[in-house]
Amino acid sequence: MSARNPYEVLGVTKSASQDDVRKAYRKLAKKYHPDLNPNDKVAEEQFKAVNQANDLLSDTEKRARFDRGEIDAEGQERHPGFGGAGGGGFHGFQGGFRPGAGGGAGGAFSEDDLSDLFGMFGGGRGRRAGPRKGADRSYSLSVSFLDAVNGATSRITLPDGSALDVKIPPGIEDGQMLRLRGKGEAGVQGGPSGDALITVTVKPDATYTRQGTDLYETLSVDLKTAVLGGSFTVPTPTGPVKMNIPAGSDSGTKLRLRGRGVQAHGTRPVGNLYVTLQIKIGKPDAALEKFLKGWTPETTA
Repeated sequence: MSARNPYEVLGVTKSASQDDVRKAYRKLAKKYHPDLNPNDKVAEEQFKAVNQANDLLSDTEKRARFDRGEIDAEGQERHPGFGGAGGGGFHGFQGGFRPGAGGGAGGAFSEDDLSDLFGMFGGGRGRRAGPRKGADRSYSLSVSFLDAVNGATSRITLPDGSALDVKIPPGIEDGQMLRLRGKGEAGVQGGPSGDALITVTVKPDATYTRQGTDLYETLSVDLKTAVLGGSFTVPTPTGPVKMNIPAGSDSGTKLRLRGRGVQAHGTRPVGNLYVTLQIKIGKPDAALEKFLKGWTPETTA
């Protein structure tokens, strides 16, 4: 079965920008991701189709060649004379039959004609199809929130049972696709191998949330530390650190830990970690209850 029109698969028009294509892909890849649709064959096939369509349309050169009719929806070359997308029959012979040596209106093919004809099928003495790049393969990979923040190496198992190590760059986002050059199908007639296209799903974390390169967490502190101040151990993606809690802190107070957010990658700097304090009283002891009964606060705010 031939691949569907990539524009129809992603639900975009031919005039869609590359940003429109990327947004449409991320939305559909998340909707049909195997982790969210276990044992759903329809969703699995749709996920594959979405990845294949994005592979073609996200590559400006491939997209232009598809729009010109030079390659099909699978990225394979279209051979002149076989109708391309939607055409049919032989269109490569400009003058129909040529008169043969014996003459006559219905003369035989000449040797050149036969050579051209067999050459189309890759046989005989005619022109042969040149080397072609192998097909790309699509995979899905789930990574933990901390691996996405700090970077890591994950392993996926291929259909043939072999394993492939995938380097996860720090700061990768949910739905982002990684391309591993040469890890797809083998090329044809000495052509280069295709690529492995890996769609990454980032699992949520119970402690942290993310906005860009910055991370956020809520930290419970006891009443004494909040009132008098003090040192407190704070969990961060790169390990626990000591943080000073200012005296007189209240619930909702936000403190910043520089450089403890999403780790740097390339030209992108490291992010920060923002800690929101939440006062946790717990069960008051007798001394605290006695103090509060005789205490009249100066303000009631």
